[in-house]
This record gives sequence, C-alpha cells and structure tokens, in this order.
Amino acid sequence: MDITLKKLTPNLMVEDVNRTIEFYRETLGFEVLVTVPEQGRFDWAMLKRDGVEIMFQTRASLGNEIALLRQKEIGGTLTFYTDMQGIDELHTALKDKVNIVQELHTACNGAR
Repeated sequence: MDITLKKLTPNLMVEDVNRTIEFYRETLGFEVLVTVPEQGRFDWAMLKRDGVEIMFQTRASLGNEIALLRQKEIGGTLTFYTDMQGIDELHTALKDKVNIVQELHTACNGAR
C-alpha cells in the first residue's frame, strides 16, 4: 500500500469567522480563498498567505459536523510553527498591533 501525506491544513474553531477573516486579512496579509456561505455571516472559511493555508469554522457549524465539539471551549494547548523568511520584519510590523505572548527567541531545536 502506498500512503503519502501531502499537506496539513488546520481547521480552527472560532466564535466569529467574519471577525477572524478581518484580522487575518488586515493584520497578517492573508487572502480569502473560499467561504461558506459565499456572503454574509460565514460558518467556514479557508485563508492563504504564501504557502500557508488555514481554515476557520464556527462552533455551531463544527459542532454540527463533530458532535463531541459542541460543548468544547475554543482554544487549545498547541502552537503553530511557520517556516518563513523575514521574522524580524514581521515582528516589527506586528508588535504594536497584536498581543505578543512570547518574544522572539531560539527554541530548543535551534529554530528562531
């Protein structure tokens, strides 16, 4: 059997997809690829910047698909690492616009 994993796209549960899109577009420079529905209050959206794709889905919509998630709190104990160029420039551009929860540092694996 030939099994190949091609990519991983996180689908994050959020309260308000429209507000999330606004932040990712205006602050982080993402573009909207597709939304459900196409207009109005979105239940789901896929965004992309460069080689990174992220999906966002409302609690109600995701709970309808996966019943176990209906009563779960939004958030999680996870981090996302992005392989990128220009981390110092991005940090400078964002530091006065967002709440930085961890300053730039070198991780145990040598990544900055």
